Amino acid sequence: MSENLYYTALWPLKTLTNYCLTYFMKIAVIGAGGVGGYFGGRLAKANFDVTFLARGEHLGKIQQNGLRVKSVNGDFIIENAQATDSIYKIGFSDIVILGIKAWQVREISGELAPILKKDTIVLPLQNGVLTAAELAENIPSENIIGGLCKIISKVESPGVINHFALEPTVIFGEFDSRRSERTELLKSVFDRAEITSYISDDITADLWKKFIGICVSGLLAITRTNYGELRELKETRQLMTELIREIFVLSQHLKINIEPEFPDKLISTIDTYPYETTSSLTRDVWDGKPSEIEYQNGTVVRLGDKYGVDTPVNRFVYNCILPMEIKARKKMPEGFTRLE
Repeated sequence: MSENLYYTALWPLKTLTNYCLTYFMKIAVIGAGGVGGYFGGRLAKANFDVTFLARGEHLGKIQQNGLRVKSVNGDFIIENAQATDSIYKIGFSDIVILGIKAWQVREISGELAPILKKDTIVLPLQNGVLTAAELAENIPSENIIGGLCKIISKVESPGVINHFALEPTVIFGEFDSRRSERTELLKSVFDRAEITSYISDDITADLWKKFIGICVSGLLAITRTNYGELRELKETRQLMTELIREIFVLSQHLKINIEPEFPDKLISTIDTYPYETTSSLTRDVWDGKPSEIEYQNGTVVRLGDKYGVDTPVNRFVYNCILPMEIKARKKMPEGFTRLE
């Protein structure tokens, strides 16, 4: 029997095995905001053993009233949601999903050891292209898998998540692009929870594609526009187009495998976003909260400087937000990490 036929014959058995294994998996969701709250909620709804790490009033409301998820795809409540403010109380987990902000990853990574086993899958869903490297500073790189998500959601009020646009999707894959048992297992988990998911053939390229798109968030913030307003005005649409093309040129300089037509496809996709929508970075800047600016336009500027690629629009966006970011961080209590 040829190797391909051998694996084809085994595939139904492997699929059934993975499906059965998912029933015994313990999942830790670090951060119960718009991302962690939604995807973790869907996993809990599918009867996985899910524990959320959250803090403050949001944690209190989840513990008191359960986790409520409002969604354009249908509302639901996890009435007895397990939630804590202590990583130590979570215990060893099979999957750890990071739903925190990008700027929180380095600090949180140093606290993850008590819940990691040798084969624990750590799936980061942050914006940006630096997360895996920052995680690897404190946890074994063997535990980390590349990941991203597509969703427009937020904490509407303590204990309440509102998903109001885009089909929630998780994309993940090994950084060496191989098809592994753990990616198949993870796919089975998301399938059981009826979460749209894909195993990426090139997760680095997919991370960069999302990175290019999400960097528009800073432009929304400084122009005080939503996606509809930004794209319909000729002047701001031109800025958006130039910002996207700068990052694409940078990606090509770094040998990221992105097709030449991607910038035009991305702009066409942005044209389909609901008119009134914004992004989490945009709302954080407007609300005077710490944002992911260093992991979005700030990363573009630093990589551009490092590799000699001009990024004037991204630099303008970053420089405009930087004073607000400094003020927001000065308001944070020393040693405080905000988790939704």
